[in-house]
Amino acid sequence: MVKTEKFIPKAIEKIRKEIKDGRAIIALSGGVDSSVCAELAHRAIGDRLQPIYIDTGLMRKGETERIKHIFAHMNLDIVYAKDRFLAALKGITDPEEKRKAIGETFIRVFEEEARKLTADYLIQGTIYPDRIESEGGIKSHHNVGGLPSVMDFKKIVEPIEDLYKDEVREIAWALQLPDEICERMPFPGPGLAVRILGEVTEEKLEVVREANFIVEEELLERFCPWQTFAAVLGKGTGVKGDIRAYGWIIAVRAVGSRDGMTAEALELPWDVLKKLESRITSEIPKVARVVYDITPKPPATIEFE
Repeated sequence: MVKTEKFIPKAIEKIRKEIKDGRAIIALSGGVDSSVCAELAHRAIGDRLQPIYIDTGLMRKGETERIKHIFAHMNLDIVYAKDRFLAALKGITDPEEKRKAIGETFIRVFEEEARKLTADYLIQGTIYPDRIESEGGIKSHHNVGGLPSVMDFKKIVEPIEDLYKDEVREIAWALQLPDEICERMPFPGPGLAVRILGEVTEEKLEVVREANFIVEEELLERFCPWQTFAAVLGKGTGVKGDIRAYGWIIAVRAVGSRDGMTAEALELPWDVLKKLESRITSEIPKVARVVYDITPKPPATIEFE
């Protein structure tokens, strides 16, 4: 495990050496990885750091408002770019192409914001599993394998690139970040786009956003999963009110893990699964059926794409 008392001063000094007297922006999503990087970078370069949160339109229900509240103490710049991301994803069905389209759009937006601030450096919360999965060809993380080959930054600075998720949480506690940040469940950088199989559309986003909200509401506090969410798989035939319904199929996922490299599906009680099915199919009329994914990692990944 990482020794926090040694890692923190080394990371701060590393940031200072890499950025020197320049200005930097940080991609702040509100997750524990980027929040730790923001705190380390702020201690390293102070007001020469500008945190930027991009609302991609691929966020969970209420996510942007939640981030505004959590980081009210920081000079957080929020960029609304939903139309831009949806345009970049239009017609794309392949998961790798999705991730690359999202990664490039993120970088282009950050480049534009950096020019306004005359910032030459981008800081991001890449961690070791991101690198392993991207470099090993498992899937391209938007902040590693999904990055474009040409970028308008002197350097991308990654202070925690050699850490696993559980180690990042240790650093977060040592930095005395809020409990909500330290304990926050992982959420993929590409957002709900990788919880939608096939092309990302407004309708699918609406459905998966509501389904995710229900799943988190029912499972987070009671079962404390490492990660839990809903995904849209496609459409299937159902019956609603004695009438044929051709609606969306929702898969529910809930796993336990230590560092995200391996994971096991949680053995949820039958009454809990029935309640999830009942709420999702009744509260989201466009959903025809609900399934529960019991596959571990490996052979599956935690996210569907």
